[in-house]
Amino acid sequence: MASQRAQWVNRWRDQLLGLPNVVGCGWGEKRTGGRKTGQQGMVVLVRRKLPPDALKARERVPAVLGSVPTDVIEVGELRLLAAPMPQIRTVRTRPAPPGVSIGHVAVSAGTFGAVVRDAETGEMLILSNNHVLGNQTDGQDGRAAVGDPVLQPGPYDGGNVAHDTIGHLLRFVPVRPLAEPAPCPVVQGAQRAIHTVLRLLFPAHKIQNSGRTPEDNLVDAAVARPVSPGVITPSILAVGPVQGVTEAELGMPVKKSGRTTGLTRGEVTALGATVTVGMGGGVVARFSDQVVATPMAQPGDSGSLVLDEANRAVGLLFAGSDQATVCNRIQNVLEALSVRF
Repeated sequence: MASQRAQWVNRWRDQLLGLPNVVGCGWGEKRTGGRKTGQQGMVVLVRRKLPPDALKARERVPAVLGSVPTDVIEVGELRLLAAPMPQIRTVRTRPAPPGVSIGHVAVSAGTFGAVVRDAETGEMLILSNNHVLGNQTDGQDGRAAVGDPVLQPGPYDGGNVAHDTIGHLLRFVPVRPLAEPAPCPVVQGAQRAIHTVLRLLFPAHKIQNSGRTPEDNLVDAAVARPVSPGVITPSILAVGPVQGVTEAELGMPVKKSGRTTGLTRGEVTALGATVTVGMGGGVVARFSDQVVATPMAQPGDSGSLVLDEANRAVGLLFAGSDQATVCNRIQNVLEALSVRF
């Protein structure tokens, strides 16, 4: 079930996501000159922050939505963080702890996020992103199937099926991309012109939109069954054991242990966020009820568990940029995969 903040954000998001340059929005704290004001409201995430006079009136973010203020935050292009970068945790390790390189046989490499247990059987499982353990599959595209090998380290880091298979894909939440990449402004203009001519020539003809309604994703998550319980250990590298679950809060200090950048820290900046994320190859997907934090990850850190200072899980890292980090709300991950800590 969507969080209360996400339910509020969802009331206004369509108005905002239709604006040029906007890649997301969420509940956050307004800042002036980089300093917190104590006022909470809608934070609007943009690729690049522009002066008001560079935008047409209809392209500007409203100063107020409902009765709450808005704030504009520059985050760049949000993207999956599975493409490799200079690596530090890429060797074969047995038993393997969360925080090291892992990946589906057909991907590059991501991060082993945590050890979780099946909610019914109590069996230990490996948690990470769908795009790390399941090759970004929607379940019908042939990109991955239950039973596929999962390697530690991931293929980019030298893992191979014969020697490094640590488990097999067990369950995943399908990742649903938008129907098609958004066309460029020139193409959009041409489409509008064609539709105008058609309406003039054939006023009774109804123009059909071939694209389907965008579908939201809540999580980018999957679990793999280890080849044996002894090949994994639940203590996260440089962090320690997970001490339960908690809701993220604005301003909360958080940390993660990932394949590329190791142990890093950040701060939660938005809750209940809806964001548009680049999936590679011009494909994008929309995710709702997300937690946004300050930058603390690089490509290869996808799948890292995000925790508070008491080692309670708050999110599963899957995307970001040089200016922001995006995580699935951990309660949605556990529910979707039927697992627990």
